[in-house]
Amino acid sequence: MPLPTTATAPFCPSEVKGSIVIDAREPRWIKLKRFAGPGLLVAIGYMDPGNWATDIQAGSQFGYSLLWVVALSSLAAIFLQMLAARLGLVAGRDLAQASYERYGRAGRLVQWITAEISIVACDIAEVLGCALAFKLLLGVPIAWGIVLTALDTMIVLGLQGKGFRQIEAIVFGLIGTMALCFVAQVVMVPPDWHAVAAGLMPGAPSHDRHDALVLALGIVGATIMPHNLYLHSSVVQTRRVVGGKRGDVRDTLALVRIDTWVSLALAMCVNAAILILAGSVFHASGQTNVTDIEQAYRLITPLAGGAAAFLFGIALLASGQSSTLTGTIAGQVIMDGFLHARIPCYQRRLITRGLALVPALIGVLWLGDGAVGKLLVWSQVLLSLQLPFAMWPLIRSVSDPRVMNGNTLGRPAQALAWGLFAVITATNLLLIVGLD
Repeated sequence: MPLPTTATAPFCPSEVKGSIVIDAREPRWIKLKRFAGPGLLVAIGYMDPGNWATDIQAGSQFGYSLLWVVALSSLAAIFLQMLAARLGLVAGRDLAQASYERYGRAGRLVQWITAEISIVACDIAEVLGCALAFKLLLGVPIAWGIVLTALDTMIVLGLQGKGFRQIEAIVFGLIGTMALCFVAQVVMVPPDWHAVAAGLMPGAPSHDRHDALVLALGIVGATIMPHNLYLHSSVVQTRRVVGGKRGDVRDTLALVRIDTWVSLALAMCVNAAILILAGSVFHASGQTNVTDIEQAYRLITPLAGGAAAFLFGIALLASGQSSTLTGTIAGQVIMDGFLHARIPCYQRRLITRGLALVPALIGVLWLGDGAVGKLLVWSQVLLSLQLPFAMWPLIRSVSDPRVMNGNTLGRPAQALAWGLFAVITATNLLLIVGLD
């Protein structure tokens, strides 16, 4: 089936593979500059509105006690994203393609459905986050704000024909906007740094342990996002290194390692800043039941000033809109890899957004605006439940010499990967068993 000539660029994997050439003989800093970008596309998924909801609720209810969950889940995310990038660079195929080759028809169907569920769950968070931003900044009712988010398809259409580097530059600008907003807010409301340091030590809160477990899982689901594993394994293939020794991928892996660490470390700092801000503004003042972003916005104004509240709203809008781009790319990767189906990117965006709009609208109209926070948290818990379905084929693929051309993951790294898989799966099961 021929590719559409005007609709898939720059999102279809086959259209952009190897489109950014890096000369191995150039100075290292130039190579790093040209390689930087895939990590940023992945990092934006770690700062979407779902992260906001879980971090705000965790910070207000438990102070800094769950900060260690943000730190450890971010480190786990960096490790897993490195596995995904390794698969793309060494094997020359993304996770969806590798899964298609490894599993039969039934296995592919299960993998595809769970991957699509993770994208829709993430998009629900984006819909609710953008709708909230419209309400906070413009006074638009949330239900109408949800409908307005359908217009972000125009953003995707507007990027048709642009180069992949332009998309990365836009995402970088949006990430920078969020980071600066939260740095400014933390400066305006300085926390107790000794208490922050204590929050980095693992330990369960002494009260409301089930709530703490739900929030911890929400943080994990918001931090280690299943569709990002598919996305990263694909977008690293936009880089093509020439002029080096044939078959030597060590230098390329070093470049992707730096790109991934720097980008996701920035995401970790933003998430930590959200939780710290919630702890210093809300928990410290006795507001321990801030369960949604709108409530946080309303409370920030008298406690931290109108400027902090305005920056909060701008950062929220930037968060939701930037995730639109990466969600579309991830959807193309999954559909292309599992189904070998290539459709115009605006159609892909309409499908995903349509599936997200329905539950978001029903939830708001049925439960009211006050339920947005809980809907956001549970969308992230759903992502955590989907995570093992992406981790299993990833770990198996990077451990298979036939797939990795002999450059398999070392045994200690394999043990760590399977240990993470066991912990996340067991925690998910614990949550399911504990549900009322």
